[in-house]
Order: sequence, then C-alpha cells, then structure tokens
Amino acid sequence: MAKTYRTTALRKAGNAAISVALRAGVAPSAYSLLTVAGRRTGRPRTTPVRVMRSGERRWLVAPYGVVDWVRNVRAAGQVTLTRGRHSDAYAAVECDAEQSGPVLKDYARLEPVTRPYFDAKPADPPERFAAEADRHPVFRLEPLDPDADGER
Repeated sequence: MAKTYRTTALRKAGNAAISVALRAGVAPSAYSLLTVAGRRTGRPRTTPVRVMRSGERRWLVAPYGVVDWVRNVRAAGQVTLTRGRHSDAYAAVECDAEQSGPVLKDYARLEPVTRPYFDAKPADPPERFAAEADRHPVFRLEPLDPDADGER
C-alpha cells in the first residue's frame, strides 16, 4: 500500500534549501521553482519541483498526490518555472492516464525518494503506473512564449 504524504519540518527545511539553490541557479538542472497563482487568493505560490523531460516535451508530476500546488495548477492552467534569473511561462495541460503512465514510471525510476508513494514499482509496466494517474496527476507543459527555449 502506498504511503500518504505528510509535510514535515525536515521536508520544509529541504524545500527551503533547494529553493535557495534554485534562486541562485546552482541546483541540479532537472529542478525548477514552480510559481502558480493561488486558487483562492490569486497570490503567487512557489515550490521546488522536478521537471521531467522526454524529447521536446516537459512534464510536471505530482508524486505526492493532489497537493496544494496541483490544485492551484488545475485552477490557473498556467505556471512559471524559474532557475536563477531565468523564467519561462507555460500552459499546464493535465494528461489522461494513458499519457501519464510512462511519465510516472520514469519519475519513479529517477526519484527513489518518491517510490513509497506509488503502489507500482519501477520494474512494472507503464500500464501499472497509468492505473495510479488519478492519485498522481501529470501535466504537460506547453510554452506560452514560442521564442522561449526552456533549456535553462
């Protein structure tokens, strides 16, 4: 049975540390700061995320389930990703289970710390991960600025 996500003091401290590194542009390249308008206040909310890449596509994965940033992305439909001084805006399109399965499988393979939150295991087929897509939403990111390269 998959573990349930709980925000702990250690997790808050870790998020704060990686946020500082991302603002300075020195965190691992797979990570960015996700900023999205709060669904109730409209004020910007920021959290560090891993951005999955597959070819030219970029994806946001919710490994811990439908948490606040997921609800905010669903309401806003767009996000900003920032690393250092560079930011890009994206439309965030929620994927169906079939599209989500391979992305979730890759995420679980690349982020071992999130594996306890999935019932599927990295060796399982994408269909097993697709069965969990309702608990782990995946968003396809589409650049809002066609000139943005999104490589930073």
